[in-house]
Amino acid sequence: MGKIKHFLTESENGRKALLISGILLFGIVAFLSGRLSKSDKCPGIGIEYPEWPSTGPEEGIGPKIDYGVQGKASAINAAEALQNASKGNYFASKRGKKYYSAGCTAGKSIKLENRIYFYTENQAKSAGYEMSDSCR
Repeated sequence: MGKIKHFLTESENGRKALLISGILLFGIVAFLSGRLSKSDKCPGIGIEYPEWPSTGPEEGIGPKIDYGVQGKASAINAAEALQNASKGNYFASKRGKKYYSAGCTAGKSIKLENRIYFYTENQAKSAGYEMSDSCR
């Protein structure tokens, strides 16, 4: 026992071995405590996606999200598009002259109660609206 104590405290290799053992022990304890914290009672965070409507008034029309320049829709635009998907893929202000796609950020300032929804661009155009330059 004395030789082991002398090796661990007095020699350079002994100190390195003690340090490595401590680091390994700490890593194992941290890993196991993480595994123990995961239980069946609390399964963790799950993401559920609602079903997109497969058709609108015209066959094959579903919600469209404008992914913008960087290829990622913001969470706000995606949530707004999902919320309005049952209403239509395009919307316009009751008082305005422009219409917007469901994921277009330019129309986000229009209050929900002031919006008119269209399933197709043709419906919006026939109602007298013009596509916003910001959504092209």
